[in-house]
Amino acid sequence: MPENDLALLIHVAREAGRIATGYFGGPYMSEDKPGGAGPVTEADLAVNVMLQETLRALRPAYGWLSEESEDSAARLGRERVFIIDPLDGTRSFISGEKTWAHALAVVENGRPIAGVVYLPLKDRLYAAARGQGATLNGAPIRVSDHQGLAGASVLAARPALDTHHWKDGAVPPVTRAYRPSLAYRLALVAEGRHDAMLTLRDSWEWDIAAGAMILEEAGAHVTDRHGAALVFNNAHPQVAGVVAGAPGVQPGLQAALA
Repeated sequence: MPENDLALLIHVAREAGRIATGYFGGPYMSEDKPGGAGPVTEADLAVNVMLQETLRALRPAYGWLSEESEDSAARLGRERVFIIDPLDGTRSFISGEKTWAHALAVVENGRPIAGVVYLPLKDRLYAAARGQGATLNGAPIRVSDHQGLAGASVLAARPALDTHHWKDGAVPPVTRAYRPSLAYRLALVAEGRHDAMLTLRDSWEWDIAAGAMILEEAGAHVTDRHGAALVFNNAHPQVAGVVAGAPGVQPGLQAALA
């Protein structure tokens, strides 16, 4: 079994992909979580069981935070914590699309130190560790070199470009694109296929942590919607949105927000 954290995350991400693709196309159980928290399927739960059993057995000193596990304050006292989304983009999974992902991260004292975003049906495995750069299927990746907001390709949900979110109602002259998996949006910016992404709603840490690591190592600027650095393993595991992108784009995008 791999000894370093990134190699371990890559190993279990591939196993997660094997399990999830076994369910893809159905039939499988699916239900809505309480409180409008979205759907969950047998695939989400089966992947979560494998990840929790495997990772916690191999790293018993690490804390655990997963979308599909009951949370515990015990993680707050741990130096290192796994932050896991067993299946990001469950609605896409249910509808038969391929743009769902497994998002796995290790956070140390609030900052990611290793992260993997894996889309098994698109054969795309994004990975990064602190100080080691970011890769896609083993090849180095970097953010785009686009300068300025004009014509920048920004991954965002349509409501994020409503006028009330922007200073004086001036929406930047960007081109909007979208992917349902938040982890995939982060990875696409790290790859340089889009220039930036933003989500202005409070966002769950498990959707963000792995992609934030990959973005940072790919040379991106990454903040919350207020311009502050992202900090993970919070008592309430959310961050205040995300604004991430190439150095020539992200600062202007963040500064334009109301």
